[in-house]
Amino acid sequence: MLKEKANPENLKKWVYFLAKEIGPRSVYYPKLLSKVAESIAKELESFGLIVNLKDFTYREHQYYNVEALINNKDLYNNKKNQVVIGAHYDTVKHSPGADDNASGVAGLIELSRLLCNFDAPIRFVAFSLEEPPVFGTQFMGSYVYAKSLRESKIKLKGMICLEMLGYFCDKNNSQRYPIDLMKRIYPDKGNFIALIGNLRSRKWTKLIKEGFKKGTDLGVESLNVPTGIIVGTDLSDHKSFNAFGYNAVMVTDTAFYRNPNYHRPTDLPHTLDYEKFAKVIDGLNNAVRYIFNN
Repeated sequence: MLKEKANPENLKKWVYFLAKEIGPRSVYYPKLLSKVAESIAKELESFGLIVNLKDFTYREHQYYNVEALINNKDLYNNKKNQVVIGAHYDTVKHSPGADDNASGVAGLIELSRLLCNFDAPIRFVAFSLEEPPVFGTQFMGSYVYAKSLRESKIKLKGMICLEMLGYFCDKNNSQRYPIDLMKRIYPDKGNFIALIGNLRSRKWTKLIKEGFKKGTDLGVESLNVPTGIIVGTDLSDHKSFNAFGYNAVMVTDTAFYRNPNYHRPTDLPHTLDYEKFAKVIDGLNNAVRYIFNN
């Protein structure tokens, strides 16, 4: 059993800060994104983590990935054993992005608090520039970061991408799917979390799912398919890590297959379920510990 569980109020605080106090955080507001990066860095430093602001350039503006490491540099000497947990903090231009992706950032911060004293080589990273028009290009923050790891010859156990973690619905038929056949296999209520990866990442997904289920009673489903074959399965930062041959899984509430506020001005903090959201973090907390013990 976990000694400490995720605090829904911590998650709520960060979602409200990013989506209500800050609001839309798109590529068109580089100075605002820099301020967000600084706020995230300050919080991660408060947990005793070693924090680095990793800058990169897009269209003559500077952006930052925020990297936080466990405060024991010896943990990172073995380049084969590390895990990246990441979430993007930018939004599309007209959305405050409570679920997409303030929830991912809030989850990343809470996970880092729960795991900051865990003796394992974990890299907690808040990525800039995931959303269009940068998505799918070499200027995505996650692409820049994954490339740097590959160039440093770091061989990850895998990457965990936190992409929309807070929207749940218990109504019948609240969960949609891109293929009709999936309705016969998966739940029709949007009250579970999903683990999505490519075929190469099947074992990685399975390991995370096993650990997740031991840490929470929240339902969890998984899907591993060839890249690009099903719409939505590669629309986040795990795609960048796949591009460099790394195993990666996206943890998600399934975005537009469930949440009607996706990429809209209505993606607001009050629409999220913070109790279920906290259970997602409990599951991931246990999953990360499970990964390093199996």
